[in-house]
Amino acid sequence: MTALNIVCYHICVLGPEVLVEILRGGYAKLAEAGAIIVGGHTVENPEPKYGLSIAGLVHPSVVWANAGAKVGDTLILTKALGTGILSTAAKAEMFATGVTAAIHSMTLLNKTAAEVAVAFPSHACTDITGFGLLCHTYEMAKASNVRIELYSPSLPLLPEAVDAATLGLVPAGAYANREYVTRVTFDAAVPENVRDICYDPQTSGGLLFSLPASEADALVEMLKKQGIDTATIIGHVSSAREGATHVRA
Repeated sequence: MTALNIVCYHICVLGPEVLVEILRGGYAKLAEAGAIIVGGHTVENPEPKYGLSIAGLVHPSVVWANAGAKVGDTLILTKALGTGILSTAAKAEMFATGVTAAIHSMTLLNKTAAEVAVAFPSHACTDITGFGLLCHTYEMAKASNVRIELYSPSLPLLPEAVDAATLGLVPAGAYANREYVTRVTFDAAVPENVRDICYDPQTSGGLLFSLPASEADALVEMLKKQGIDTATIIGHVSSAREGATHVRA
């Protein structure tokens, strides 16, 4: 419903023109989401940072929790992975095609995906953000007391994300995510660069839905009809009482 701008900036570093465009971009995305800016806070800082403090409402009967996934469910991811790795590549001025794709992905709201999925009987949902795919999936498995299996060949990946990971352009957050998750296993054939992407911290990542297998194809088809071309089935809930995640080759 409402938002406060949070800005760390130093006029002498980038000048007022860049700040104007940052604020203009935030305003445009909030308008797209149907929210309004009601104020904000500015801090002088040599490294620019921008964010939003958001206030909204949700009816208790329509909350999507990350708990509730059931054995036999199919998992659907709405956005491609690799934004953290490609942001690191951007700092090195490498992989321009992938960086452009990452920026496009990060500027897409999850609004449309949520509006489509609300018509389907999802048992659990989470967004994929700084904890990366595996930490968020592990938290869903733990909260639901189930074992989740992911299919690494099916994971939607941003262009050049694998190449960037192969060169070691992996952010520190990915290594922190590896240390956090203790109950994630891999088939031996899953390559290291794909494992890095599974742990990669995402900025403005997609939504992960756990829903009955009988509904999965219809949801993917509807998401694609609404322009979410990266919507993909990436795994399933295989068994109960484990709270673990396994990645298949």
